[in-house]
Amino acid sequence: FISNMFSIRSAFSSALARAPLTRTIARTTPNKQTFSSAVTSHFKMEDLQMNLTKTPTPVQARTKPENLLFGQEFTDHMFQVEWNKSSGWQHPEIVPYGDLSISPAASSLHYAIQCFEGMKAYVDKDNNARLFRPHMNAQRMLKSCRRIALPDFEPDEWVKAVKAIVGLEKDWIPNKTGYSLYIRPTAISIDRNLGVATPSRALFYIILSPVGPYYPTGFAPVKLFANPDYIRAFPGGTGDSKIGANYGPTIHPAKLATEAGFQQVLWTIGEEHQVAEVGTMNLFFRLRHKDGSEELVTPKLDGTILPGVTRDSVITLAKEWGLKVSERDILMKEVVEFADRGDIIESFGSGTAAVISPVESIFFQGKNYEIPVGNDPKIRAGELSVKMLDTLQDIQYGNIEHEWSGKL
Repeated sequence: FISNMFSIRSAFSSALARAPLTRTIARTTPNKQTFSSAVTSHFKMEDLQMNLTKTPTPVQARTKPENLLFGQEFTDHMFQVEWNKSSGWQHPEIVPYGDLSISPAASSLHYAIQCFEGMKAYVDKDNNARLFRPHMNAQRMLKSCRRIALPDFEPDEWVKAVKAIVGLEKDWIPNKTGYSLYIRPTAISIDRNLGVATPSRALFYIILSPVGPYYPTGFAPVKLFANPDYIRAFPGGTGDSKIGANYGPTIHPAKLATEAGFQQVLWTIGEEHQVAEVGTMNLFFRLRHKDGSEELVTPKLDGTILPGVTRDSVITLAKEWGLKVSERDILMKEVVEFADRGDIIESFGSGTAAVISPVESIFFQGKNYEIPVGNDPKIRAGELSVKMLDTLQDIQYGNIEHEWSGKL
């Protein structure tokens, strides 16, 4: 796929030059993004048009992998396709990366009609680019779009779009374990309308960012602050969708937690403090019961929990390894009881950005509860956390052949 991508650059460029262009989205950069009048009910990647930058970033001008900060450097190109109510999806395009220009009345700016995905591309030992379970991201974004009345798309074409832009920008993927190319598919309303209404115009785009470890400290345990004054999601809300409105309100509580010496917020719900998520991750507890049996517990998908791709992978692997895994309600009362008995064997968060993040303590209602992080001073994490991280990364980087990891 990658080699074909480069060989058809000129053909796409010629096609773009010949195609009748009837609509333009202005940008604050000299590169103007154009859209063809030909449309379909779902965008089709066979209609892809390419307008490549004439000034690509030299390799020597890019940030060295060890100096990368999460989400602050971007590749030379982006994917985009517009939709409108009257004529549907336009031709998809790959264009030079640049700022968008939308109306100040765009409803995405006023009513958070926007959603996104987070996924990564990796390079294996044979220099092949790989994706990890991309169809799960496609299905989740489709669900998010429907939740906020953005248009449907065909998941297979969505995955093809991801492969197209990643294939073009393959040389931006850091070739180092723990490093990757972060992929941010995004859908927003560009409807110029201050009314609270279903959008009549939308934009789907994909940008790419080379990244290193999410936390500057790398694979190190985090301290959690369970602050019941704030909640991330509630029953009947949008906690199971990946929309911007779920994230903006978490920034202030996270800032308070950081100022108090913690790395993440442990979100709870209701008067009984039902455990939800940790920061932007799903949460797992490995518990030891009084009869000596063990259980790996994570909150069930009740509509308030994001169905994480990494979460699903952790559950699947743990079951394959013979562990008892439970997706159920967990109250902080239960967490405290297990912690007081010394029966929390370990705990960790899971997510695309950090993959696995060990937890070393939880502060709740004025008391700090310590959680074991193993006996190795060099790797402060529980046995299962380490095994899970190693296995997931081996799959992601192609060291283990697995159906979850595919070459472009």
